[in-house]
Amino acid sequence: MAEYQYKSPLEGYENAEPLPTTFNPDGKSLYNPPGPRSAAYDEFPAPIKSSNNGFDFHIYYLPNFPEEAKYAAALHERIRREFPELRIYRLWDKPVGPHPVPMFEVNVFNPHQTGTLFSWLAVNRGPLSVLIHPNTGDPYKDHTELATWMGRPFPLNIGMLKR
Repeated sequence: MAEYQYKSPLEGYENAEPLPTTFNPDGKSLYNPPGPRSAAYDEFPAPIKSSNNGFDFHIYYLPNFPEEAKYAAALHERIRREFPELRIYRLWDKPVGPHPVPMFEVNVFNPHQTGTLFSWLAVNRGPLSVLIHPNTGDPYKDHTELATWMGRPFPLNIGMLKR
């Protein structure tokens, strides 16, 4: 039995016209008729709370690998220089909270920043892993069910997050 109940992703589209099954000229992608622009481009969807910050990016490194620690310090500096509008926390040299290894955290405040940092880290994170999670007011769910990883995932100390 699932721990969480999921509402239908088609909620609100129950009476919509069927989508066409025709392909675009590339022969692979489906044709989508023009429609209204999704509000998710500009606002985080519920239940994400953007009053403080919408998403946390935790960039992990292994301190016993000097090249990783050096890369993490350089990446931390680069992010501070490249994205001064984001909230960037200190570079920790020990595990903090539910995070099992040293890391630093970057907070984003809108969907544009989220997508920008995500795509930038996809090509610039090097050997480091990144835990990405929304902030919905449920830290346990945010760090487990709603979390996404870049690189190798690490087991979190989630016991401290349970309600």
